[in-house]
Amino acid sequence: MNNEYLLLTPGPLSTSDSVKEAMLKDWCTWDDDYNVDIVQAIRSELCSLATKSTEYTATLMQGSGTSSVESAIGTFIPNGGKLLVINNGAYGARIVEIAQYLGITYSELGFAETELPEGHKVEAALLSDPTITHVAMVHCETTTGILNPAKEIAELVHKHNKVMILDAMSSFGGIPFDINEWHIDVLISSANKCIQGVPGFGFVIAKKSLMHTAKGNARSLSLDLYAQWQTMEQHHGKWRFTSPTHVVRAFAQALTELKQEGGISARFQRYQKNQSLLVIGMQELGFKTLLPTTLQSPIITSFYSPSSPDYDFKRFYNQLKSLGYVIYPGKVSNADCFRIGNIGEVTPQDITQLLEAIAQAKYW
Repeated sequence: MNNEYLLLTPGPLSTSDSVKEAMLKDWCTWDDDYNVDIVQAIRSELCSLATKSTEYTATLMQGSGTSSVESAIGTFIPNGGKLLVINNGAYGARIVEIAQYLGITYSELGFAETELPEGHKVEAALLSDPTITHVAMVHCETTTGILNPAKEIAELVHKHNKVMILDAMSSFGGIPFDINEWHIDVLISSANKCIQGVPGFGFVIAKKSLMHTAKGNARSLSLDLYAQWQTMEQHHGKWRFTSPTHVVRAFAQALTELKQEGGISARFQRYQKNQSLLVIGMQELGFKTLLPTTLQSPIITSFYSPSSPDYDFKRFYNQLKSLGYVIYPGKVSNADCFRIGNIGEVTPQDITQLLEAIAQAKYW
């Protein structure tokens, strides 16, 4: 069942054969053979992975990760609320775009794509505008691979009695942290990231107290997170609209495999080892990283494109794909880069073999 190539991307990503096998049966959303508490078990396990606190609840939402971000932004921020978006990449910019589409009042605190958000500037923004009620930031910006200081920022937000919303799309399940200890009120992620499931739904882990006050806020029928939460709470994990049955079954298997690997800490160590091997090997081949080590996440790494006039990313990409590896184009606005991810069903041996393939490639 193996693919012809390995996905070295930030998601969708390469999954285990057993996760794929979980999708080989058709399921009826109403049938006990499908349900058997599966959604409730997933919701409970997600909360356990996120925190030791019992103050949180998880809600699954059909669609891409962006759908879940939009559902959270559109449901938790009431009319009259104001969102501060801390933005240093394409996904922070997407939160701004969501606020614009939904007609939510917002302000933006922007930083360069290769710059960490600075706590004193965040605090100054909060002090200068008492109308701000919510703050949103991306944890791991896969635009560059930078890991933002979520704990520091969330503590400041908590200090000023605002609601902290963290887009942890590419970090949750792969980087250990406790959302209650970090004062994160709302966390958003997706099935096809560090849990190593497949695309089809995202999830929002939020304080129960916030969920109880969110009724009537939503600007969308299908993305009404409160209504989805109520339905799952009152009807034993039922989805309001069609459940992505195959994806749910695959995700349940992926959660089992996360536990078998040793949990988030063990997965984090594998990702770190993958990334370290990648960077060392790429530097030995003459490539340079966009970010210094101190800013780099273990999720995805941006490399400057070679300066050779013969280099062409598309040809480089196709050459690597023919050798069994799919990488990612760059997304940085002011630098010519490409990106290599190392999450998913990827081992240090895979990284070693990737480096051998890059050394063979003709177009760099």
